[in-house]
Amino acid sequence: MKMKLWICLWLVATFSLAAKRPNVLMLYADDWRFDTLGAAGHPILKTPNIDALAEDGFRFTHGCVTTSICGVSRASLFTGQWMSRHGNVGFRLFKTPWSETYPSLLRENGYHVGHVGKWHNGGFPQKHYDYGKAYAGHHWIKDEEGNRIHVTQKNENDAIEFLRTRPADKPFVLTLAFFATHAVDHEKQQFFPQDESMKLYKDVDIPIPKTATNASFKKLPAFIANERNEGRRRWHWRFDEPEKYQRMMRNYYRMATEVDTTCGRVIAELKQQGVYDETLIIFTGDNGYYHGEHGLADKWYPHQESIRVPLIVRDPRMSEMLRGKTNDEFALNVDLAPTILGVAGVKAPETMQGRDLEALYSGKMVTDWRQEFFYEHPTLRNENFIPSSEALVRKEWKYFYWPNFGREQLFHITNDPDEENDVVGDEAYTEVLEEMRARFK
Repeated sequence: MKMKLWICLWLVATFSLAAKRPNVLMLYADDWRFDTLGAAGHPILKTPNIDALAEDGFRFTHGCVTTSICGVSRASLFTGQWMSRHGNVGFRLFKTPWSETYPSLLRENGYHVGHVGKWHNGGFPQKHYDYGKAYAGHHWIKDEEGNRIHVTQKNENDAIEFLRTRPADKPFVLTLAFFATHAVDHEKQQFFPQDESMKLYKDVDIPIPKTATNASFKKLPAFIANERNEGRRRWHWRFDEPEKYQRMMRNYYRMATEVDTTCGRVIAELKQQGVYDETLIIFTGDNGYYHGEHGLADKWYPHQESIRVPLIVRDPRMSEMLRGKTNDEFALNVDLAPTILGVAGVKAPETMQGRDLEALYSGKMVTDWRQEFFYEHPTLRNENFIPSSEALVRKEWKYFYWPNFGREQLFHITNDPDEENDVVGDEAYTEVLEEMRARFK
């Protein structure tokens, strides 16, 4: 009898929540890689609010992007599609009809839809949002009254305003797209935290990655390992002197902690309004980031530092037994749109290529999840600036292909996690190479 009563109560609670249709909060950081998080074991960075979300949710240790650059990755977020399908190959508007994006589909189904912060996909489609404020590019900007304000503080103010002015009789979806931790690329100091954050990490010595050496840089293909390459140019902007490295990384970490603080305040607002347990919350990023590894800065290429991102999902339907757990399957940025639609009970269009992650955090037995994925990145400006790169990514192996140069590389990730020893010419791995080459094609 007790078991039957428990099942009945569980069904009532489940159907009650389903009837309300959960709200959605997407917390979307910029240039933030998978290990830059307290919950992921980072020894220096403080992210207590995101860590708490991971403890109350579910963390994917192999969150990855299918293209590691801001605009393309954001188009993949909204459409659930690889770049080759949605058509944004840089900073332009994607070609996929807006009606096939998760904000549009949710709005059609009665959701109050908001976007705050970075957009990076052509002109912002204001008419498609109930609340939309798009801005990025600088850390210190002007608010609507002309006052100087930090971009992360404005992100927070606008997100809180959205939550406090939304109609109470409709579910909501808010994409809070931070500009931090992105650099202001052409400014000498690159990273500009809020004044009160300057005390953070002040006396901390930040370890320089073991592959942040000239020797590691020279192991890259010659078309990357030269001073014309944009990743190398930006390495000089940020990391080419020990003191500069410390200054840049401290400021980068300060801005990351600022994002964490804002995430905490927005989540606190959900709790204050009594809707925290009615809201799907996702924290992730648009791409990874080199912190000097391989003698590079920024992203773009298929190395682990560039393609892996944090990914935390806190679904109100999630079993208490699964909260605080992790999962090692490949969870991609193209999976987020179908996951959001699944929580809302809205059918994902056939054009979406990702999969609903609920299968992995529901406690179900999943035997057919992806064991590999295709990575792609376009040429930007020209092949000397940022050449195209593609890859077939697996846990144990990774196959690189550089289309501009017809160059292959093969890395045994299990034995070579830093991806420094290309074994493409080693006869011992000919069978692996041929199989991955065929699968890649």
